[in-house]
Amino acid sequence: MPRIELLAWETARADASRIRTIVFVEEQRVPPDIELDEMDAPSVHALAFVDGRAVGTGRLLPDGHIGRMAVLREARAQGVGSAILEHLVAEAGRRGVREVVLAAQTHAVPFYRRHGFAPVGAVYEEAGIPHQDMRRVL
Repeated sequence: MPRIELLAWETARADASRIRTIVFVEEQRVPPDIELDEMDAPSVHALAFVDGRAVGTGRLLPDGHIGRMAVLREARAQGVGSAILEHLVAEAGRRGVREVVLAAQTHAVPFYRRHGFAPVGAVYEEAGIPHQDMRRVL
């Protein structure tokens, strides 16, 4: 089981940006100029560690949006994403957020459904990738 740490951007930046660059920019061809943004600084960032190495990340924005969920290829299908998501949802609850929302890549919709998220609205494209908005009431 991965160890999850919730961190400020200043502390998480090196590992989180490395993971996000590998997953989003290199694997999924998201333009690098839109991957890191102004919402990183005010967000809380989850880092997942396996054997002392950061292998996954995600963030919780102040308004309850969860995003930038990314797990390195070698750590996928091992519960890393689930652990990150549940820690971010729990943190949202601790902060008094009543509903968390996210923009799921459509291939990940079943993953988020398993964690209590429901689709909202129509599928749309972001950074050339189809997405589905989803929400979970806390």
